[in-house]
Amino acid sequence: MKKHKISYEELLQNRIFKDYREEYEYVIQLINDKKVSPIKNSGTNGKRPAMYKYFWLLESDSDYSYLISELQYSLHPNINPEYYLSYPEVYEYERDFVIALSDYFTRNKADLNVMISENERSYAIWHLEKFLSGKTHNVNGHDVSAALLLKHCGLKKEDLKVYHTMEPLAYYSYSKETPQNILILENLDPFYSIRMKMMSGENNILGTDFSTLIYGSGKKVSSVFSGFELFAEDYLKDKKNSFFYFGDLDYEGIIIFESLQERMKGIINIEPFKAAYEELIKDYDKALLPQTKDLQNKNIRNEFWKYFDFDQKNRMLDVLESGRYIPQEKLSILDYTL
Repeated sequence: MKKHKISYEELLQNRIFKDYREEYEYVIQLINDKKVSPIKNSGTNGKRPAMYKYFWLLESDSDYSYLISELQYSLHPNINPEYYLSYPEVYEYERDFVIALSDYFTRNKADLNVMISENERSYAIWHLEKFLSGKTHNVNGHDVSAALLLKHCGLKKEDLKVYHTMEPLAYYSYSKETPQNILILENLDPFYSIRMKMMSGENNILGTDFSTLIYGSGKKVSSVFSGFELFAEDYLKDKKNSFFYFGDLDYEGIIIFESLQERMKGIINIEPFKAAYEELIKDYDKALLPQTKDLQNKNIRNEFWKYFDFDQKNRMLDVLESGRYIPQEKLSILDYTL
């Protein structure tokens, strides 16, 4: 029986546990299965229940010579065997996945000139459509994940020329001429209201002519826009277009705007649709406004406030700091005309 020293952190092998108790029980099971032996004079980790800082990793005297030869001479050059040469026991249970990947590089190299979805490429390589997008598979008691497999092979997901599919961009175009003004709306009701107005032939919204409406779908807006460069129509990607955002006047609505603005920096410039926010803070009775839900994230930055003057900012802060908010639905199709 061979053994070598390994730290507690190395022993966990990047595994994810829901809490320390599950982590502890995993290590206890390894000890009970005689896969590791604690080095008792290494000290403990200071947690409860305590666990030792170092262990002897117990290895069988398995002959890996045939695997070493395969790693050195049989895999496609795109696969770096360095990790597996150091840990042939890992290669032993990941081998079928590595071979399938190697065969794909050999037989389907031309296919990598075309970008396809994660699930499509995953099925083409392993006949497991969810493997690349995160589903693990158990091999002789070991969980095999695509993320670790690619890392062990010296590859990144990008090397497989894949894109992650997301919810499609929901939008309505009054016109496809460019440059144009584009309005992103947090909620569905204002999207429908303004779309109805535009479908009737009126695209001037509170003094600005808009040609396209995009439904942001609340907090999902960043993921919806994550494929903008790849999937949006060319007229939407015109660099001369101007993008505006309108959402609820609450902490989360402002954070959604700031997060989207940060996410799309260098791709498109987005600013708040000032006229709509100004309309929201007209003629409201604070006592009648809905209360902000408990535990709402209040960590807004200063990006949103840059677009408003001192009085406008203070009126909005007065609402937020009172524990109230103004939903977009305060405005209807009757309010979007100056």
